[in-house]
Amino acid sequence: MEMIQYNRFTAHLLLLSLILVVPLAVATDVQYCDKQGEYDVKVQGVEISPNPIARGQPATFSIAATTGAAIDGGKLVIEVAYFGWHIHSETHDLCDETSCPVSTGDFVVSHSQVLPGYTPPGLYSLKMKMFDANKRELTCIGFDFSIGFASSVADS
Repeated sequence: MEMIQYNRFTAHLLLLSLILVVPLAVATDVQYCDKQGEYDVKVQGVEISPNPIARGQPATFSIAATTGAAIDGGKLVIEVAYFGWHIHSETHDLCDETSCPVSTGDFVVSHSQVLPGYTPPGLYSLKMKMFDANKRELTCIGFDFSIGFASSVADS
């Protein structure tokens, strides 16, 4: 009888551990900048890992998208706001974030970086525009993400 209770306790502990660990990568709701716009690149979703982001630790943004035409190259322009205030902009070569040329069909744009330990926790908004090599806008999306209160031990 004691063995059955021990096994149930172990199973519950394992289940609780999985519930606490699994949500490290979470899909995020995405909005198009122009809800009426017809973008050449359709975004299917954004996954942020870990979510919420931990200051001083690597964070990865993976954007699943699809295109009806090949893309030889271009730029990603990213703007970040904190409580509605613009706080950061950066531009990346599209081919540094995905394999180029991008073939017709599905592809993933992935960007990783470590946010400094002094980054304030809270809710942030990100707007990303994708341009082709001729500077034509292919898509524009926005989504929110959170930076948690935890930071790395090195930043303490």
